[in-house]
Amino acid sequence: MSQDELAAWLRLALTPGVGNGAARRLLARFGQPGAIFSQSTAALHSCVHASQAAQLHQHPPGWDTALDTAWTWLQNAGAAEAEGCGRALIPLGDPRYPPALLQIEDPPLMLYALGPAAWLAQPVPLLDSRCALAIVGSRNPTAQGSENARSFAQTLARQGWCVVSGLALGVDGAAHQGALESAPQALPSAVRPCTVAVVGTGIDRVYPRSHQALAHAIVRQGFILSEYPLGTPPLAANFPKRNRLIAGLSAGTLVVEAALASSSLITARLAAEQGREVFAIPGSIHAPQAKGCHTLLREGAKLVESVQDILEELPAARQALDRLTQAASTPTPTSASPAAASAAATVTPSPSTAAEHPVLAALGFDPMGLDQLQGRTGWNTAALQGWLLEQELDGQVARLPGGLFQRLVRS
Repeated sequence: MSQDELAAWLRLALTPGVGNGAARRLLARFGQPGAIFSQSTAALHSCVHASQAAQLHQHPPGWDTALDTAWTWLQNAGAAEAEGCGRALIPLGDPRYPPALLQIEDPPLMLYALGPAAWLAQPVPLLDSRCALAIVGSRNPTAQGSENARSFAQTLARQGWCVVSGLALGVDGAAHQGALESAPQALPSAVRPCTVAVVGTGIDRVYPRSHQALAHAIVRQGFILSEYPLGTPPLAANFPKRNRLIAGLSAGTLVVEAALASSSLITARLAAEQGREVFAIPGSIHAPQAKGCHTLLREGAKLVESVQDILEELPAARQALDRLTQAASTPTPTSASPAAASAAATVTPSPSTAAEHPVLAALGFDPMGLDQLQGRTGWNTAALQGWLLEQELDGQVARLPGGLFQRLVRS
């Protein structure tokens, strides 16, 4: 990302009164953020309110400082990369952006990411959410609750799952630690994080501070993600908002222990609203940490006693894991070879030729799922998801509820 591109994305994200929804409408209408700010007020008013259009013609407060901070952070990635850790700022439309977040009500415009440099350099989604499970719970769990979180995460990671949580004290930390205990010693060539931490602060801060060592371990085998600008402190209002990302990145959410006022219940309810599965581990009727789980169970969450109880509800994940394993074992040609470049060109679409590609013909005009479209085209999942996102931003394809896509007819 160039400095000009970064400046445009940050300006769009920081403009007062222009939320993620309005920003996505602007991107769909005008393309990249840089093109938005060259539009007339009347043109902007065609997709946003007049007050928002007026704000877009002004520099937002703190924009210059945020740009300097973010650019310096990205440019200083060399020292971190020497230890294998990379930094990235991933906007909508980037092939690394997790496709599952596009299905939630309020996907972030940008994600700040820390993780293995080799993975962040690959133009593929950071995470296949079909093979990810959120594990959340009390910040003050019982000893059994901590052990349950650790052992469930360890077993899931051993079977190829990614454990998503929030790096908080208690259950979150135990879940991350359990996943790391099952991580391979050597990184696989494919992007296969064992755990992802979604934080409610700027990604340059670790909260709580006692999780510094855990955070450093996570970025060697997984990712830390944040939607908040660098330097953002741990504000109470940000943590419930980040919970939608924890739920959205996962095929389901497991609540290990939670009091009735726990933010983990927010994550579980967001997961249910997003069409994801919700699981809960029952506990003692006398333990306050169990009352939230019992409430979820009364509301229809799946009662969990073992990892098998989770796997039975997510059969599609097994197929996704098998595909990932097969893809990881298939040699990938390098760009240094002309023959490899030619072969890669048959798999990865070029933005300049996407409109002429037969994928649009294969899609037709009826709603179609990704698996069905993949079967018709033969494209690999990462290439197809990236191409569909490009077409969505270009107004050629619409994303429908239930993970379906539909070709649009332009007048």
